Amino acid sequence: MRKHIAVFLGSICLAAPAAGAQAPAGGNAPQAPTAAPAAAPARALSIGWVDLERIVQTSAEGKVASARVQALTQKKSGELGEKNKQLQGAQQKLQAGGTVLNDSARAQLEREIDRLNVDLQRMQQDAQQELQELQQELQAEFMKKLSPIIERVVKERNINMLFSRVEAGIVFADPGLDLTDELIKRFDATAGTPAPAATGAKPTAPAPAPKPPAATPPATPPPPGR
Repeated sequence: MRKHIAVFLGSICLAAPAAGAQAPAGGNAPQAPTAAPAAAPARALSIGWVDLERIVQTSAEGKVASARVQALTQKKSGELGEKNKQLQGAQQKLQAGGTVLNDSARAQLEREIDRLNVDLQRMQQDAQQELQELQQELQAEFMKKLSPIIERVVKERNINMLFSRVEAGIVFADPGLDLTDELIKRFDATAGTPAPAATGAKPTAPAPAPKPPAATPPATPPPPGR
């Protein structure tokens, strides 16, 4: 309301001098004010969006990267599983020994269990770090190859803003603005790497670091009978 009033009052203030203006004493008519130059037309905003997760899942480069992560995950899981079997075997041996083991043998077996526990924890930490480093390396390589393709498509279509569907938190977007399929098509054409055959469900995210089964803490054997 105040805005409308201000505009209305401004119109009156601008019109009033024109209505009440009189010619100066000299008889010369007042000169008309110089017109302001026309403002340049606003540039139309062109936007688009992509689904980067789908590019990772379905592009040839993305499938190769996912296969490498899965292979390392399986390898580390196997190594951790073997170490955990050794730990469980030592624990079972200690429990089954009962009163049969003498103090020296029992102490040696307990030290072995402690060592296996430490080894297992260290192996798990190393596996997590190795997987994380591989994922970061593959992600950097992936985006290094994909970025020039994105730049070309954006330039060809005169797009001002390009959004990532997940990262931008887009709830709804016009499917006509989706550039995902176009990017996958061009990405595969320049990759030169055939996509591996799909086996089972496609991974939707980097595989988590392998974790061994929870080790059962060594049970305290009953004291030897006196």
